[in-house]
Amino acid sequence: MITALHNLQLISDGVITNGKVILLQGDQIIDIIADTDIPQDATSIDLQGNYLAPGLIDLQIYGAGSPLFFGGDPSADALAQMEHQLLQEGCTGFLATIATNTDEIVEQGIEAALQHWDKRMGNFLGLHLEGPYLNPKRCGAHPPALIKKGTLAQVKNWVEKANGLIKMITLAPELQDAEVLSYLNNQGIILSSGHSNATYAEGKAFLNKPIQAVTHLYNAMPPMHHREPGYIPAIFEERPYTSIVADGIHVDYTMIRLAKRELGDKLFLITDAVSESNKGTYQHQFKVDRYVMPDDTLSGSCLTMLKAVQNCVEHVGIELAEAINMASLYPAQLIGATTNGKIEKDFDGNMIVFDQAFNVKGTIFKGITKTT
Repeated sequence: MITALHNLQLISDGVITNGKVILLQGDQIIDIIADTDIPQDATSIDLQGNYLAPGLIDLQIYGAGSPLFFGGDPSADALAQMEHQLLQEGCTGFLATIATNTDEIVEQGIEAALQHWDKRMGNFLGLHLEGPYLNPKRCGAHPPALIKKGTLAQVKNWVEKANGLIKMITLAPELQDAEVLSYLNNQGIILSSGHSNATYAEGKAFLNKPIQAVTHLYNAMPPMHHREPGYIPAIFEERPYTSIVADGIHVDYTMIRLAKRELGDKLFLITDAVSESNKGTYQHQFKVDRYVMPDDTLSGSCLTMLKAVQNCVEHVGIELAEAINMASLYPAQLIGATTNGKIEKDFDGNMIVFDQAFNVKGTIFKGITKTT
């Protein structure tokens, strides 16, 4: 059976196009045609002039809805709830994130992911470990007492336990042994620098060699200074894939504008979102427009990916089609999801429908409409 999506504004690869029809069969896009050429035997779905964009991809998120996945008791049930909630938000791919914690809790999170994997809907793509191999001088909301240097034995143990589900690790490269970085890189795990106190020279030495990415630009890293440039200018010069939390709280919109100018198509959006929790190491409390720890330290965001896109358009001055790239195409490229991030023939049928006010009107996942 062929499904024809029509009466839409198509956003893909940095361009907005009208007068197009998307043909779906099974879980794939099989063609994009003119709206005058809809096959007579196709099932037509009228999108009522709304935007149709590639499904959004969040490479760093801790919770959506309730409960928090990585709270005091990581569970497969929490991952299942995240999948359902995020599909309603148009997020068709995400890495559930595990923060610095005790070895026991980290391993419980890995086990929860393994338990859920065969039952997943499919937008759960794997795990992102943010820590514990960070720099305690830039700990942020991560407890310094649980931060440590990576050892090859422990890294191998976790990678083998996870059986391929660890897709990304945020660490402080300046503190890690070369054998640890080399092992992780050889496993195909994306190495992202974060919670790092690296100097300009250190950043120049390891960015893209082998550190492929940077986690939440500006947050938990040394600021720029005119006599000691620090890490950020090295990021701007080396241009690795770099994530940013576009909520106006973690990063001022002026600084997002600067980052976009310098990094171009390597800057991508994450939510770093959490949900409220009163258990375990991360007891996030919602205060007005943000989450904080009990001591008032700023923690994760309350963003959705579409809200991050909206903020980039309305507050940063980024064109809508490019902001969508930052939330779909660029993260897809980083993780090697080569049939996601665009709406093109032979790409996966994963898409978001939203209106001019940035309200989600529907999600198409694996070629099937999940929400309306």
